[in-house]
Amino acid sequence: MRLSILLLIILVNINATAAIDPVQLPLGGNTWVHGQTDKQRLLTANGIENWSDKTTTFTTWVRINTPGTMQVKLRGKAAQPCTLALSIGGKQYTVKVNDAAAQWITVGEWTLKDTGYIAMQLSGVDKQGDHFADISDYELSGTAINEATVFVKNNEGNFFYWGRRGPSVHLNYPLADDIQAEWFYNEITVPAEQDVIGSYYMANGFGEGYFGIQVNSATERRILFSVWSPYTTDDPKSIPEDMRITMLKKGEQVYTGEFGNEGSGGQSYLRFPWKAGLTYGFLLRGIPDNNNNNTTYTAWFHDPEQNKWMLIASFKRPKTSKHLTRLHSFLENFIPEQGDKERKVMFSNQWIRDTKGNWIILNKAGFTYDNTAAKGYRKDYAGGVEGNHFFLKNCGFFNQYTAYKSTFIRSAGNKHPEIDFDKLP
Repeated sequence: MRLSILLLIILVNINATAAIDPVQLPLGGNTWVHGQTDKQRLLTANGIENWSDKTTTFTTWVRINTPGTMQVKLRGKAAQPCTLALSIGGKQYTVKVNDAAAQWITVGEWTLKDTGYIAMQLSGVDKQGDHFADISDYELSGTAINEATVFVKNNEGNFFYWGRRGPSVHLNYPLADDIQAEWFYNEITVPAEQDVIGSYYMANGFGEGYFGIQVNSATERRILFSVWSPYTTDDPKSIPEDMRITMLKKGEQVYTGEFGNEGSGGQSYLRFPWKAGLTYGFLLRGIPDNNNNNTTYTAWFHDPEQNKWMLIASFKRPKTSKHLTRLHSFLENFIPEQGDKERKVMFSNQWIRDTKGNWIILNKAGFTYDNTAAKGYRKDYAGGVEGNHFFLKNCGFFNQYTAYKSTFIRSAGNKHPEIDFDKLP
């Protein structure tokens, strides 16, 4: 009996410490390029290619859920021999790539004492030809690696693109079905140094469109308002005439046109140098025309430095007769090369005004995220309450994350905005 118990204990211990099969981490969906302007040429769906500059480095991210050891191999090829260096947590190994055909090459072993995201930093040491090696994958094994290790697994559904963009996160503001919301007011504050290129801080989302601010480049920022067509397509040119969004009016210097790729419809934007640290107001109106089965959506933006409301645009949506529904906000990164940078936004003082002129506070929000997070490919997403603000945060590979459908309640102490609707432009 005592021998049987001893054998059982030994078997349990062996199973508890045994590592799972190695996992293959594709660089094409998990890596970022540093020190090189032509980043899309160097990192493709095949991984690292055409690497010639020694000052160029690559960071690959993976999230570990248990401490332990991690052994790393890389799959690479080189027309002429070269030496690479892989560093994790300050410990570095060098590895030689000598073969013109792709081979698995052992790099080394690391001991990981903490859970969370780790950065795998690859650099070039020396080369005999014009280029360093082409690297497609890492192979990870050891006691720190298991089924819950987080990274973009494959490119099915174009997830190398979506995974490198990072997870989008949303706040959904519940509204009773019997309330007819004609107006929706919200405020955005982008904290200092959180105005990252590629960010869309969307304030006033509704069932048929969205309205917010973007950082489009180092020199351009926009206020963006779009309304989807009731005709489902990614090609705006294919929308039948009676299903097209009609622009009724727009503000000064506002561009209006069509958009596609993620649904199609009418788009407007104003190039405007909004600033981090300032609080901007967003006002949206939805008015149905029951006789003709149309709804008009109009967006205004409040500039606190001038203390004035600015008209962005007014669109008519056909085949629609409803007031504002599915009110929400979101935060997204729309440039994959910027998906390794953290960004954050604060939302405050949410209100709706119904068709009877009553102001109703929206101080409750539900948290959701997109498919990149739902598939478990990225876990750098968060939302919550700070002071009297809701907040959203994503990208940058921070370690805390917020559970799907978490509910947040902020203080109801705000006063509704004082707006002279008759004087809106």
